[in-house]
Amino acid sequence: MRGPEPTFRHLDDPDVPWQAVKAQRNADGSVAYVWEKWLAFSPDPQYLTIYARYDPGMVVRRHGHFSPHVVFVLEGEVSFGDRRCPAGTHVELPLGAAFGPIVAGQDGAVLFEVMMGDPRSWGDDPDAFEAALAAQGARPLPDPPLEFPGWLDDLRAHWAGTRSVPQSQSVPSTSAATRRADPAAGTPA
Repeated sequence: MRGPEPTFRHLDDPDVPWQAVKAQRNADGSVAYVWEKWLAFSPDPQYLTIYARYDPGMVVRRHGHFSPHVVFVLEGEVSFGDRRCPAGTHVELPLGAAFGPIVAGQDGAVLFEVMMGDPRSWGDDPDAFEAALAAQGARPLPDPPLEFPGWLDDLRAHWAGTRSVPQSQSVPSTSAATRRADPAAGTPA
């Protein structure tokens, strides 16, 4: 019996381009980004694997995803909120778990991520994001344009709590700080 065939990709494959997914203006006027290569992006079953590079000092809002999510720090270091995560750190995020703000270390960071379901994100705690940006002397820039698959909408600009959400589409609450979220609320990263 013959089933589906494996797919092989290499980081240098031309069909796996770097994409800027988040951007900020640093205190010195330079621009920092989160860069991602989407190695696998499947609609059925939904999953996404990402090879990500964070420029030094890059800040990403506190957020969660509409699926279980695993992050492995390959190089450099990042902080997830108050938790410093050097190379070799494995982070498991069950459905409904939020993490961050994410702040890349002075040499940046390289991560490998797997989202096992809808990879879009929901954000919460905008005050923590603003504080992390201020600590870096940075300000967010508009999200760079992305080429999403036709079956997934780019809705990165939404924050949790900004629109009413049907009960069936809310994120499981794991703490009082976790807000209800709109599944149309984000992107990978």
